[in-house]
Amino acid sequence: MSPNVVIRAAELQDAEQIALVHVESWRAAYRGLLPQHVLNGLSVQSRADSWRHIMFSRERETLLAVDPKNGSVAGFVNVGPSRDEDAGPDIGELRAIYVLEGWWDTGMGRQLHDAGLQVLGEQFSEVTLWVLDTNLRARAFYVRRGWHADGASKRENRGDVFLSEIRYRRPLPLAAGW
Repeated sequence: MSPNVVIRAAELQDAEQIALVHVESWRAAYRGLLPQHVLNGLSVQSRADSWRHIMFSRERETLLAVDPKNGSVAGFVNVGPSRDEDAGPDIGELRAIYVLEGWWDTGMGRQLHDAGLQVLGEQFSEVTLWVLDTNLRARAFYVRRGWHADGASKRENRGDVFLSEIRYRRPLPLAAGW
C-alpha cells in the first residue's frame, strides 16, 4: 500500500516540523531499545535548531513526506556524503530516515528511502548507513531494500548511554525494481 503523500525538498521553515517527526519517531522506534529517560529528554526545540543548521549548511539534502490533506510533515530522509573516515569521494550516506508511527507500514518509508537513494545516485556509486544493532525492525527494512551489513561497527556515547551501531551498504545507481 502506498500512502497519499507528497515528497518534496525540505526548506528552512520546515525545521520545526522535521524536529517534531524526529523526536516523536525516536520515541516510538526506540521504545524499549533506549532508556526511557533518554527518550523523554529529547527536545523538539533543540532538534529544530540542529535542523536549521543542517539545512542552512547545504552539505546534505533533506526530503519530506507531506500529508496533502493538512500539509503536515509525516516523515523525512536526509542524505549526503559519507562521514566515515574509510569512505572515498564516491560513497554517499543515508544519514537519517524517520516516519511518524501512525504512518508505519503504509509504504511511506519505502518512498522516502527510494527518493533519498535517487538523490544519492546522482553523485555517488555506493551508499552506506548506520543503524542501531538492536533495531531489528529497521534492519529488516534495509535488508528488504538490498542493503547488507558490511562488517563495520561502532559505539557512540549519547549522554550516559552507549549506542552500538552496525553499518549497512549497497551499490548505486539502483537497478530497476528497487
